[in-house]
Amino acid sequence: MPTQLIIDCDPGVDDALAIWLALASPDELEILGISTVAGNVPLALTQANARKICECAGRVDIPIYAGCPRPLLRSLVTAADVHGTTGLDGAELPEPQMPLSESHAVDWTISTLSAAEHPVTIAALGPLTNLAVALTMAPQISACIERVVVMGGACGSGNITPAAEFNMYVDPHAAAIVMAAGLNLTLITLDVTHTVITTPERLHAIRAIATPVARAAADLLEHYGQFDLQRYGTPGGFLHDPCTIAYLLAPDLFHTVPAWVAVETAGELTLGKTVVDRWSVGDREPNVTLVTAIDADGFYQLLCDRLQHL
Repeated sequence: MPTQLIIDCDPGVDDALAIWLALASPDELEILGISTVAGNVPLALTQANARKICECAGRVDIPIYAGCPRPLLRSLVTAADVHGTTGLDGAELPEPQMPLSESHAVDWTISTLSAAEHPVTIAALGPLTNLAVALTMAPQISACIERVVVMGGACGSGNITPAAEFNMYVDPHAAAIVMAAGLNLTLITLDVTHTVITTPERLHAIRAIATPVARAAADLLEHYGQFDLQRYGTPGGFLHDPCTIAYLLAPDLFHTVPAWVAVETAGELTLGKTVVDRWSVGDREPNVTLVTAIDADGFYQLLCDRLQHL
């Protein structure tokens, strides 16, 4: 039986690759819907981008929901300098024709989880605002969640500040709520995703698939990689968000350890920092499964294999 999946995201180039990887894996994943949140770009763009991504793959049957337009307590910070002003700069994706679903993403998440016959998995690719609001409004839904796989945080340096990773920094208060909710959480941090680099050889392999989705993916990645090349000197961009989907499809590609994780919500220099205790220094019980390593070659092989089916 396929895993029933909600994708909560803020597309975003790497979100696009994550969605396409999930759409290309129907035997393992049944996508119940895609909820969008403000993050990489504002909500008006993330919800439109999610529809563009699904249309490019010919999956106009996937319901798309718009969620929270801003963080819980802070003004929105975006990553348009990384993903471009549209969030999907680099590829010519037509304006979406499929409709945006009418329900608010939070209301839909609550109703979907409450009505599910079996617990549902959530892949959280952006700021955790939608999930935090859903858990606050209806805390009973935590019993309806099989697992939440989160891309966010950093054990070492951040990418939006020296201390914080972007998703956690954008809405640290939401992230703190989710981390403390007692969920079955898997956390994939920058320390792992910064090893998943779209080198020229890997980019060529994606482009060589020569389907409309693969060509769009290659165009997006070529543009997106320029930021990481200039900042970090890497030969291509980091593929953060697709790691969440790959974890669900091929967990053997990943190494994990239990850890206690909290998110800083008050520090002047450390706002949004994920405080990670792998060694029980604070004598706290682990609350997450922390991913510590990935087989990057195996990941890109999985991605290329699946993109051939779209």
